[in-house]
Amino acid sequence: MELAADSLNKRPNTPWPWRLVATGLSFILFGLGGLCLRLVIFPLLGLLPGEAAKRRRRARQTVSRLFWLFVQFMYRSGVLTYEVEGAERLGRPGQLVIANHPSLIDVVVLIALIRDANCVVKQSLWDNPFTRGPIRAAQYISNNGSAEMLDEAAVVLQQGQTLIIFPEGTRTTPGQAPRFHRGAAAIALRGASLVTPVVITVSPTTLTKAEPWYRIPTRRFHFHLRVGEDIDPQEFAVRGAAPIASRRLNDHLHQHFIKELALDEPTAA
Repeated sequence: MELAADSLNKRPNTPWPWRLVATGLSFILFGLGGLCLRLVIFPLLGLLPGEAAKRRRRARQTVSRLFWLFVQFMYRSGVLTYEVEGAERLGRPGQLVIANHPSLIDVVVLIALIRDANCVVKQSLWDNPFTRGPIRAAQYISNNGSAEMLDEAAVVLQQGQTLIIFPEGTRTTPGQAPRFHRGAAAIALRGASLVTPVVITVSPTTLTKAEPWYRIPTRRFHFHLRVGEDIDPQEFAVRGAAPIASRRLNDHLHQHFIKELALDEPTAA
C-alpha cells in the first residue's frame, strides 16, 4: 500500500507567511492536544471497562488516531506533503521497526501509521507536561540508557507487541550520515521476531536537531517514508558472543540506511 498526499509539484507552493503561521499553529495544537489527552480524554477512557492490556491498546489507538489527524492538519494547512510506501507491512507481532530520525515529526508519522505500537521515547518527554500524559497512558518505554530499558524492550517484543525505535537516539544532524547505537540491535537479538527498517527523508530539511520551529524552508516540505525488506535478527546471532552479534547487526543496519539514503539524495534538494 502507498499513501501519498500530492507531490512536490502537483500544486502551487503555500506562501511562506502562511506556512509560518500554520507551523506555529501546529505546535500549539500538538501541545494543547497533549494536555487534553492527559486531563480529559484518558481519564474518561479510564472509566471504560477492560483489563490492563485492553486499556493500553485503547490508549495507543487513541494516540495513533490523533497523530494521524495532526499529520492531516499539517498537510491541509500547506505545511507539508507526504508519501508512504509499504505501510501495510507495519504493525506485525514481535516486529521491531527501526528508523532514521531526520525531523521532529518522524515518530508522530510512524505512530499514526501503526494503530497499536509501543515506542522507545526520550526520558525528557516523560517529564514534559504536554507529552507525559499520552506517553504514560500508552505505556511507552523511556530511553533512560539503562540495562533495564533493553530488557523491557525485549520483553514487549517477546509478548508480540510492535516496537518503534530510533537507533540514533536523537535527530540526525543535517548533511551527516546517521550514526546508530548498538542498543537497537541488542534489543532485536533478544526479543524481535523480525526487524523492519524504515527510511525517512524530509526535503527540504526542517525541524532538525537544534533548529527552532520558526526557521521554516522556502517551500512546503515533503515527508517520504519507505518501509524496507524484513531482516531476521537471528541470522546475525553468534553463539555465546552477544556483543559481536549486536555489532554485526548494527553494522548491517547502518550500511543499509546509508545506501538507501544515498538513493534519495538526487531528489532531496
